[in-house]
Amino acid sequence: MSNYTPKVNDYVIWDEYVQGWVYFKCSEYITIELLVKPKDEQNFIDCNLHKNDRVLVLCYQHQWDELKYIKSRKSIYDDDQVQAKI
Repeated sequence: MSNYTPKVNDYVIWDEYVQGWVYFKCSEYITIELLVKPKDEQNFIDCNLHKNDRVLVLCYQHQWDELKYIKSRKSIYDDDQVQAKI
């Protein structure tokens, strides 16, 4: 059982298949960003609120003790990428 409390911009591993940056946090859950890819031109024209598509996984508060903290970044604009082995 871990005392770790996740924060936005922490890199975490949940299990052997789920690892990524904490993208959002509220009192009930966090989202873990698994994949980011640029939108194609038509997708961006249709919805230009964001430049990228993201794949996010929900991790509820009762599951936070299953997370393994790896590192933190200052912001989403840091180019420091973690290459963790699965």
